[in-house]
Amino acid sequence: MSIPDTMRAMVLEERGCPMALRKVPVPEPGPGQVLLRVRVCAACRTDVHIVDGELTGPKLPLILGHQIVGAVAAKGRGAERFSVGERVGVPWLGRTCGECRYCRRGQENLCDNALFTGYTLDGGFAQYAVAHEQYAFAMPEGYDDAQAAPLLCAGMIGYRTYRMAGEKAERLGIYGFGSAAHIVVQIAVHQGRKVYAFTREGDRKGQEFARSLGAVWAGPSTEPPPEELDAALIFAPAGPLVPAALRACAKGATVVCGGIHMSDIPSFPYEILWGERVICSVANLTRRDGEELFEIAPRVPVKTHVQAFPLEETNDVMDRIREGRIEGSAVVTVAPAAR
Repeated sequence: MSIPDTMRAMVLEERGCPMALRKVPVPEPGPGQVLLRVRVCAACRTDVHIVDGELTGPKLPLILGHQIVGAVAAKGRGAERFSVGERVGVPWLGRTCGECRYCRRGQENLCDNALFTGYTLDGGFAQYAVAHEQYAFAMPEGYDDAQAAPLLCAGMIGYRTYRMAGEKAERLGIYGFGSAAHIVVQIAVHQGRKVYAFTREGDRKGQEFARSLGAVWAGPSTEPPPEELDAALIFAPAGPLVPAALRACAKGATVVCGGIHMSDIPSFPYEILWGERVICSVANLTRRDGEELFEIAPRVPVKTHVQAFPLEETNDVMDRIREGRIEGSAVVTVAPAAR
């Protein structure tokens, strides 16, 4: 299939405003880059934070979307990792410098000069996208395009958050049962852990969804679990959940905040932190997170639950995520560009 000169894309032109469907030039791959014909791109709450202006550093105008599955359409100079036609996935981490102190000590997720897909680099809510091939992935077999896309952020960030809870966490609480949580719970149950799912007050559908995936208990975040937790993962961007999770945790437990943005954490008494409880955050992801996830996901097997929407309904997808009206993951499907 030949590559056209222009493509359809959802473009964020101003923070706080909806994206606009535009016809824009198809990007050209630079050295070490591949041009992808986008098939699908999953959406997540980070996209909402960018649109709403809660993340303040995006390039503008911007094509969002950082969970891209597509086929290689062309390659830039020196790009030899993938073949034309090969299926490739592109995550949030778009490129790192390799030279700062974080990169040198193996913490590329903290790189001082990192570039991020759908934030400082154009992303996948478009018919074509370019990506640095060293930060892209060959997608695991057994997943169609829509099922594979959520693994690229919800899966990777969720898995990194889960690993930070520690191997000794037998009783695991998950606050905010969305895209990342519905993947993590399957891995945790597969590894023999008991999962307690916390949702918004009155979200019985979400609680039933959590139990269907193996959670031993599901209820509102305003209620304590039936037993103390060894760790808690917080995916909802609500700061008040931090002291709530601490109160639900046993001594020595870890509370991991898995989002890129969270509302202010209210003050809380020292006694609920005492007992060597730990609070930590997750920042971005590493390529190792993806490699490990793509090895374990088919063995579980992790099954992603997706709701698909056409490209022109991307703004509606943002509304549904804001309002908690997505069960599992939202995926934007992209029609091929005309020749």
